[in-house]
Amino acid sequence: MDIDNKARVHWACRRGMRELDISIMPFFDHDYDGLCTEDKKLFIRLLECDDPDLFNWLMNHGEPADDGLKKMINLIQQRNKARGPLAM
Repeated sequence: MDIDNKARVHWACRRGMRELDISIMPFFDHDYDGLCTEDKKLFIRLLECDDPDLFNWLMNHGEPADDGLKKMINLIQQRNKARGPLAM
């Protein structure tokens, strides 16, 4: 997926699981444009993971073995926490 094709990245963010949408969509809406190219690539790699894995990682029920994906999970959690629960 092309990191500059925002419509396609936005579509990939929509997971169909409310808990994932609540975590991923605000990050995309508020933070994606400000990411460096490498972090955009990491975010897209993360979106290619299976929903059960994403759910577990974002809910702190485990972590990815890949350090890059671990970094992106932490960044999403930090940014979402800083925005607060009503930032959707």
